[in-house]
Amino acid sequence: MKPGCVSKFLVLCFFLNISKVMAEHAYNDKRGFAGVENDAGVSVSVRAETVLKSPLTTVFLPIIYIIVFVVGLPANALALWVFLFRTKKKNPSSIFMANLALCDLLFVIWIPLKIAYHFNGNNWIYGEGLCKVLVGFFYANMYCSTAFIACISIQRYWAVVHPLSQQGKDNAVSVAVSVVIWLAVWVLTTPLFLYDQSVRVINMDIVTCHDVTRLSQREVAAGYFLTMGILGFVVPAAVCVVAYVLILKALRSSMTDEAIAKNRRKAVVLIITVLVMFLVCFSPSNIMLLVHYGLLLAQRTNNGYGFYITSLCLASLNSCIDPFVYYFISEDFREHVRNTLICRSQRKAERMRVSFSALKNSKNSKKSTYSSDSSGKTQSSSC
Repeated sequence: MKPGCVSKFLVLCFFLNISKVMAEHAYNDKRGFAGVENDAGVSVSVRAETVLKSPLTTVFLPIIYIIVFVVGLPANALALWVFLFRTKKKNPSSIFMANLALCDLLFVIWIPLKIAYHFNGNNWIYGEGLCKVLVGFFYANMYCSTAFIACISIQRYWAVVHPLSQQGKDNAVSVAVSVVIWLAVWVLTTPLFLYDQSVRVINMDIVTCHDVTRLSQREVAAGYFLTMGILGFVVPAAVCVVAYVLILKALRSSMTDEAIAKNRRKAVVLIITVLVMFLVCFSPSNIMLLVHYGLLLAQRTNNGYGFYITSLCLASLNSCIDPFVYYFISEDFREHVRNTLICRSQRKAERMRVSFSALKNSKNSKKSTYSSDSSGKTQSSSC
């Protein structure tokens, strides 16, 4: 072979190798968080590695989850207790709110695992089973919440249009609807338990939980979450908007009666508050969910994954906002919470007074001690 041919052959081989490397880099970058998969795990792109190591996921997200846990756990526990044991006169609205509080509480109790995961550099050390449980409860909470908020919107519309409907029958329907929602959500979240949620990232030496998708699971995950995004977010959002519009139309035709108009204005405040909370908490996360899995299914570059996981984190704020929404929009709930807190403070003050009185008079006689204790019991029992 002539020297000139040899040199041309070497140059051609060089450019072919460069083209191959560039093509492989572009292919890996396209798949974003899916990466290159083998039996040992998944090797993610540089962009994915940067996000997983960034303060966004290792500092900011766990701080938000700490806030959700610290506020949401006692607030939802108090709300559920009030709805179940303090609200004697049940109505459809209180039934749906009690289910919403239970939904939030079931999610909040698992948040410490999420906090530890992010503080540990997005390294999951608790096994595949707990990862599936955490992911399942996260999405079950999201779509249970949207469903019950839609039910509250429908119930408010029904209360405006048919204020004299039979309450006992309405309560039975509300309970039945609540049971159907719980069954439907848990059936729809079952696929999350059927494939691996924890994935080992080879080039980072960590195990992620629901942050990296295997190539073999890409189509299944994308199809599932696109379906859930439409059924769990788009449909309830449309129901809330329609209920809100119909309430406005109903109010416009019955503003002559001042008493009825006043009650219906309260219903409007409720539906607007719920609608705003619904759109602020769930719209960004579900829109980004549809975009993210749409790009993943099309094997397109996703430059907004950091915003996507941030929006999912912020959606969890719904769990600590809901109890305050109950307090501000429900007069009955507000009254029971105030009575409960006042009663507890009175009992605490009375116990302190009785203890101090007993200690002070113990040297005088046992009779005075028993008398003060008896009076304390009589007074505290009024709460």
